[in-house]
Amino acid sequence: MLFPPFEPDPNEPKRRRFRAIPVRTLVPNLITLLALCAGLTAIRLAVEGRLELALAAIVFAAALDGIDGRIARMIKGTSRFGAELDSLADFVNFGVAPGLILYFWGLQDLGAIGWIAALVFAICAGLRLARFNVSIDDPNRPTWAANFFTGMPAPMGAITVLLPIYIHFVGVPRFFFVAPLTLIYTLFIAFMMISTLPVFSGKKSGSRVPREMVLPLFMLVVLFVALLISYPWQVLTIGTLAYLASLPFGVMSYRRYQNATQAVAGEGSVPTMAPGADVSATQGSDKERPVRLN
Repeated sequence: MLFPPFEPDPNEPKRRRFRAIPVRTLVPNLITLLALCAGLTAIRLAVEGRLELALAAIVFAAALDGIDGRIARMIKGTSRFGAELDSLADFVNFGVAPGLILYFWGLQDLGAIGWIAALVFAICAGLRLARFNVSIDDPNRPTWAANFFTGMPAPMGAITVLLPIYIHFVGVPRFFFVAPLTLIYTLFIAFMMISTLPVFSGKKSGSRVPREMVLPLFMLVVLFVALLISYPWQVLTIGTLAYLASLPFGVMSYRRYQNATQAVAGEGSVPTMAPGADVSATQGSDKERPVRLN
């Protein structure tokens, strides 16, 4: 009560007052919620048969997912709540929504088998996100491992699995064998998400840009956005194929780091690699020994 009719008991414990939450911690969460709204809207658009807008909503959600974490780190607004909210939103946006879009587009022609493929994709996305949350707290993980994801990340899995629809919107007709191929492709991408394949993360890149590259970078971003708006299906098709073709390079780079780590560990020290080409042994010894990857 605001005005109690009796004197307050001095022995009564005081109510706990929570600290005010900084605004900077709310901004990344608002971006995550906006991405979640885009994913849920994509599901509604898929049910209504407006697949073009549904795919645009998924791409928009993926773009927001790519910036919310960076913004949180830049403004020092990271929080445990934001990390959990991001995982739940990713499961809906990049697991449930793409699976339903594929089902309504072509997998439903296969009946129960098509639904099982959509179900497996959504479950694999959830498993991949759960494994990612657990691996963050691994104390034995080397520093250079932050340059790689274990398995295909959920946002790229969602963008990649929708490739058959991109190709259809480019103008390729749907033949009778498209649905079985889509089923196999969907299961393949689902397996890639839960696999141990090392994939470039890109989290350690792009923190600083050379001064002479600022204007060209602006022009490239503007050009990409203009092409994506003008020719969305062609750009998404080419980008997806290029991403799939780049996966072996991530494996080769990971093995180079791994081999360098084992070589230095064999000399009695464990290296800590910063992003780049140099490897420095910082664990297990007070001396640092740089090892350059050729």
